[in-house]
Amino acid sequence: MGEARYRYPDAIVSTDWLAAHLDDAGVRVFDCTTYLAASDTPDKPYRVVSGRADYAAAHIPGSAFLDLQGELSKKPSPYRFTMLPLDELAVRFARHGIGDGVRAVLYSRKSPVWASRIWWMLRAVGFDNAALLDGGWDKWSAEGKPVSDEPVSFPPATLSVTPRPEIFVGKEAVKGAIGDAGVCTINALLPELHRGEDKRYGRPGRVPGSVNVPAATLYDKETLELPSPEAAAQAFAGVGAEPDKRVITYCGGGIAATLDAFLLHQLGYEDIAVYDNSMSEWATDESLPIETG
Repeated sequence: MGEARYRYPDAIVSTDWLAAHLDDAGVRVFDCTTYLAASDTPDKPYRVVSGRADYAAAHIPGSAFLDLQGELSKKPSPYRFTMLPLDELAVRFARHGIGDGVRAVLYSRKSPVWASRIWWMLRAVGFDNAALLDGGWDKWSAEGKPVSDEPVSFPPATLSVTPRPEIFVGKEAVKGAIGDAGVCTINALLPELHRGEDKRYGRPGRVPGSVNVPAATLYDKETLELPSPEAAAQAFAGVGAEPDKRVITYCGGGIAATLDAFLLHQLGYEDIAVYDNSMSEWATDESLPIETG
């Protein structure tokens, strides 16, 4: 693979860059925060809580809010974050001001995976001018940069759609990849979930043959900064994810898996897909094989 580098450096911006470009006419900044809270219902692994209240209290000046579950996920669905049809998703993004000639900067709180989910969704509709704010809200606020409680909305935009439906897959594609030496299936959940020590999603365990690169190990716990290219490359090479293989990433609901996918894309991997719904679907479908240990 040679010396590790990020192929698309413009897809990650620093807090200093954003502070200097907040007033640029073509920049649209979005808070993408969602939280997963402990569930009171035994058959539900967690409750989804919108980050809108925290956004209303304080956000990066000039940023608007994107509600992943409330507006950008399919309803009804037995799962929490199922992808919308791409044409409908594009309409909703355009309604928020994401479109041709716009540079979208995405951030979230407590974890970068909510921003990376929106980034991967934008890529699915063919929008390639989006970036993650390195460190997100946590780094921005820790540095004492300005905040605001003024709500923001952007005028609707025109979004030219060039869909990439292949970058999200369903259970049949994941099942078909089991035992295929040309495919590396990566679980982005924590190691105890990968080993099957937790029944959070139903049947404990993992997709048979899958390897583990937890999304939680791919950013700094304090600053939320993303890893260096060298560190990211080492994390994936260590589990046999070679650039010439197809890579499928999954997690609990298709969220954390997008951070793995984003970094693989940055490293130059060209055949990457995220399993939408992930273990929320796989672990509850008795017809699908599962592996523990």
